[in-house]
Formats: sequence, C-alpha cells, structure tokens
Amino acid sequence: MKPGLLKAIMVLGLLVSLTGCGPEKPLLIGLVAGLSDRGSDFGESVRNGVILAVEQQNKAGGVNGRMIELVIRDDGQDKDRAEKAAQELIALAPDMVIGPVTSSMASIIVPLMDKAGLVMISPTVASTVFYGKNDNFFRVNRTTRAAAQDHAGVLFRRGVRRTALAFDVSNGPYSDTWLTEFTAEFTRLGGVVSATEGFDSSAVPSFANVLKKLLVSQPDSLLFIASSLDTARLCQQARQLAPGLALSSTEWAASGELLSEMGGDAVEGLLIAHAYDRDDPGPGYKAFREAFKARFQRDFGSFSVLAYDTANVAISALRKRSKDESIKTALLKYGPYQGLQQPIQFDVNGDALRKVFFTEITGGRFTQIK
Repeated sequence: MKPGLLKAIMVLGLLVSLTGCGPEKPLLIGLVAGLSDRGSDFGESVRNGVILAVEQQNKAGGVNGRMIELVIRDDGQDKDRAEKAAQELIALAPDMVIGPVTSSMASIIVPLMDKAGLVMISPTVASTVFYGKNDNFFRVNRTTRAAAQDHAGVLFRRGVRRTALAFDVSNGPYSDTWLTEFTAEFTRLGGVVSATEGFDSSAVPSFANVLKKLLVSQPDSLLFIASSLDTARLCQQARQLAPGLALSSTEWAASGELLSEMGGDAVEGLLIAHAYDRDDPGPGYKAFREAFKARFQRDFGSFSVLAYDTANVAISALRKRSKDESIKTALLKYGPYQGLQQPIQFDVNGDALRKVFFTEITGGRFTQIK
C-alpha cells in the first residue's frame, strides 16, 4: 500500500473514532400548550412545571448521560394554530410529547400525532372522549366523570339542592362530558340542575346575561365550567346579581393564586378542587415549592404540580427503557411512577387515576376542606 494512501486511511479512522467519542445527541421532548389565549395562565402553569423538571434533570446529568432538549409550541387554543404546532413537532420527531393540555386541543392534535406514531402524555386532559382507547395518548389526570361525580357529592353534602351551571362551549369535549356526568350524579343524589347556559369565551360573552338566564330557575348555587379568568368574571357578576348564592367551579379554573388576584372579593367562598395536597408537610413538596418560586419568581399553580409529575414520568420511562423498547412500552412497563405526592399508574390504555383535594377561598387564599 502506498504511504500516502495508508496515511489517509489512518486519518479517516482517527476522525471516525473522535466522532464516536463526542457528546451524545440530546433527548428531544416536545411540549404543546395554549400560551397566548385568554386562558393562557393554564398553559403557562403547565409549561413552568415541565421546565422545572427538565432543568433539574439536566443539572443532575441528564438521562443516562444525555441532556434533554425541550421544544415548546403554542396551540393558542385555536384549531389552525394547533394543527401547525402539531405538524412542527411531528417534523422534529421528538422522543415524546407532553401535552396537549385541554380537551378541545387534544381532539385536534392527538389524531395527527397518533397517526405519526408520536407518544403523547398529557398532565391535564380529562374528557372521557379520550378514555379507554388503545392509542399513543397517555393521561395523568383523572376523567371528567370522576371529577364531576366528586363535585356533585361535595355540593350535596354541603346542603346544595338546586344548582345552575354556566359552561364554556369553546372547550366542548371537557365541558360537555363534565356537565353530563355532574347532572347524572347530582340528580341521582336527589339534587336538581335547575338550568344550564353555554357561552363562548372566544367571543367576549356577556356574563351578566348568562347569569340572568340561570337565575330565572331560582337555584341555591351556581357552578361554573370555565377557565380561571372567566370564572373570576362570572363570580363578579354573580355577587352583583345574587350575592347570597354559593359558588363553585371546576378544576379547570384552579390555576393557582391568579383566580384570587383577578376575582378579588367576588371569589370569596368559591369551592374548587386542586390536584395536590396544599397542606402536605413532606420535604419533597416543600423542596418543589421553593424551587419553583426561585425559578419563576411566583407561586406555582395546580397544573404545575401535574406537569412536574408528568415530565418526571416521561423522564423516568426514557431512562429505564431498553435499547429496543418503544417509549409506549416503557411507559406501561415501568410504572407505577412516584409523583410529588402520589403514585402514577397507567392501565393498559394509558389512563391513570388521581386523588384531588377540595378547597375554598377564604381571606383571598385557598383553604383545604378536611
């Protein structure tokens, strides 16, 4: 062999060797959430919980030596933007996608990503539309059925017998199933849903008119299926039109202290559920709360806990899966996963259960009901 050719082969071999010793390609995790719509506090709460989990994992050395790269897309709670966000993530082919975070966006995004073979895990989607399906969509949150039945039971035990509901039609898969399940359970217990009235949050509704229609039915309670912003405004109108009525809202509005900030005195006494134990004295919860405030300069919301748990579930499955295992197989195989306050176990269809805690706003703060 000629000396020049031999030298070239040796140089090429050295370059290949050096390339093999370079840093491994990062793991890619996608996140899709509503970050620019009128209810963006919901999406931001989820985003921040995921960011904290990813940053902590990277600081600890990543996943088996590989750093995690988080790619975020905004669905804007809009069909066209959701499709665009989904297609952009599909093109990037991430190892996994966290989200979507609302049922209305899930109805658009999930079929697209499922067809492309992407595995999704949502911290918050609850509609029964997505329950019990053998697809690539995992859910950490409980269903609207469980949420609505629990809410009906709490209201009935607190003496409510006639309740009227205002609901946001823009998140139909969530609102419709929640309303249906609540009505069935409240009626079974002996209560009466005296009236229901839908509104479209994207159309700047008149909440005064919505409530006037409900009050004709003479309820002893008003229940709102709406975002935190719309729940706050509904409460403000309710306090003017019917100041003595008990008020409650679904977990959708439980995005932290923002509800009190926007609603002021009008949300005093509002009953609402949270997906975490606010009175947890454990060191893990304390560490999370302090780390979140240090990172984002604000208190976390209910969905931040769900998102933090979801991101850590995803990271755990990515760490434990073998070379030839799909991420779907790994998610199903390596549970239960330990969340911040409770274990997360998926059934064969990727659905999970979650315990919640009912709270009441007193003195501008959420007080957990014992």
